[in-house]
Formats: sequence, structure tokens, C-alpha cells
Amino acid sequence: METVVSGIRSTGKLHLGNYYGALNNFVKMQEQYNCFFFIADLHSLTTHPTPNNLQETVRNVLVEYLAAGLDPEKSTIYVQSDLPEVAELYLYMNMNAYLGELERATSFKDKVRANPDNVNAGLLTYPVLMACDILIHHATKVPVGKDQEQHLEMTRTFGNRFNRMYNVDYFKESFAFNFSNELVKIPGLDGKGKMGKSEGEMNAVYLSDSPETIRKKVMKAVTDGGPTEENQQKPQEIQNLFDLMKLVSTADTLAHFENLYNTCAIRYGDFKKQLAEDMVISTTPIREKITAISADNDYLRKVAKLGADKAHESASKTLKDVREIIGFKSF
Repeated sequence: METVVSGIRSTGKLHLGNYYGALNNFVKMQEQYNCFFFIADLHSLTTHPTPNNLQETVRNVLVEYLAAGLDPEKSTIYVQSDLPEVAELYLYMNMNAYLGELERATSFKDKVRANPDNVNAGLLTYPVLMACDILIHHATKVPVGKDQEQHLEMTRTFGNRFNRMYNVDYFKESFAFNFSNELVKIPGLDGKGKMGKSEGEMNAVYLSDSPETIRKKVMKAVTDGGPTEENQQKPQEIQNLFDLMKLVSTADTLAHFENLYNTCAIRYGDFKKQLAEDMVISTTPIREKITAISADNDYLRKVAKLGADKAHESASKTLKDVREIIGFKSF
């Protein structure tokens, strides 16, 4: 059985982009693969969360993992910082990661442009830590979004470099993996890019949002003056909303509004009302589970402990092997 590894940063509540871009596939994968799904709280330290905020967001992600359908009996669900082996492997792999290749990473350059006053070493070596999350469990399949494909290429580079440096065939190559035909990018409501926690509260529809909040956000979504020619190409902000409707609405509903757009008869108010209601319907089962699971602290502690123990069993063997390969010996 092949191993799958993936994680989501604990920087806030999870949204539809996380669900349709990742969690929905995670739930399917756990039925067929040896899955490790973690909460990436070490990665979140690049933005310097307060201790209270860090604890709260880790707990939220754990609750939402479970509410979305991840099963601790089928998957290994753990908090990244509960696995110190990852931090130690991160140290070793950093010795074989070079400044030039790290500076060329697209995500690093984007972060530098967006936050020039917070260019810390953690941002620079982010791809190394991500690689260690994967290599520590010898994963061969990694469900990632389009913006993470370069990091996965770097993971293969670091693993292969380790193998060559020590003349071993130890780390396996890992590749992007999705149950659909292509990697998924879920658009946001602001008309610009993907749905994301860092793009502003109104850009994302969170899994825990109330029906009233969802309706408010969708009705404020960016649109234009409407089509002026039949069958004209949709501008990005309108295509984004149709892409969201494709996720949450029936095929008949989508076809109905596509026809209205193509015949210049669409009314965006009606379109957004329908989109909002379909989002409410699709998120209601998850939202109800979030409320129930969030109230059960004993269950959450049990899940976190079970996941940490299972992840440690896998990671400790890898780290023992790596230390021996490098040449660390106990006297």
C-alpha cells in the first residue's frame, strides 16, 4: 500500500478551497492508501502567531479535519509539532539545500514581495521543511495544489541529493496526486485568485460560516456589468463564480445559468442567491459536525494522542536510519 502525506497550515479556519481542493480527496484516499494527514503548525510560525492563537487554530483544524470525514482509525491524523523527528530531519536536510535554489522558489519570491519586513529564514527554507514532512514517512503520493508543485519538485531534489551524497537508495520520489484529472485550484470571491485565508475575510467561505454569513459574502462577490454579446468569454471574476457553482450546485442549475449568461439574460443577483443557497446546503452537514466535535475535548485529545503515536512509529524509524547513514553513532 502506497503512502500519502499532506497537511494544512494552522493559520485560521478552513474554507471551501481547503475542502474541495484537499479534504474531499483526503477522505477518499484514506480508503485506499496509508495516509498521514497533519496540521502544519510549525509552518505557521513564519507569520509569528501568538501562543493563544496558535493553540486555537490547531484545535480548529483538527475539529474540521474530523468534521470533513477524516477517520483516525483509517488515517494517521497528527499535529506537526508533536513529531520532533521532523524538526531534526529538517536540520539535516538544510545542510544539503542551497541558497540559490531556495531563493528561486516562486512562493518565497511571492512572500518577499508581499511582506518585505518579514523575510525570515523559515520562509526561505519552507520547501525543506515541507520536504521533510513527506520524506519522514517515505510518501510517494502527495495531494497538493498547483501552487505547491514546485515545492514537490524540490522535495525530489533534496531526497535524491541525500541518496547521491551518501551513496544509498533510501528516499523515494514523491509525486503530485489527486483523485481528479488535474490539480484543483478553488477561486475566491474577490475576483482575483484562489480562495485563501490570507486574502481577506470576504474572499473565503469558511466551513464553519453561518448561513447568514455565507449569503452576505456571496452577495458581495465581485461581478461586472453583464455580458454584451452572446456566448462571449467570461471575465475572470465571473468565471470564478461559475467555477464555484460547478462545485456546489447541480449540473442542471449550472447549465441553467450558463444558458442565461450566453444569451445575455443573466441577472447576477439571482445567480448569486442560488450560489449562496447551494453553498449553505453543501456546508450544513460539516458545520453541524464542527459544532458537535468541538464540544468534545476528551475525544480531541484522544485523536491527537493516537495520531502522534502512529506518526512517531513511522518517523522514528526513518530518523534512526538517516542518523546511521550520515554517520552518527552511539558509543
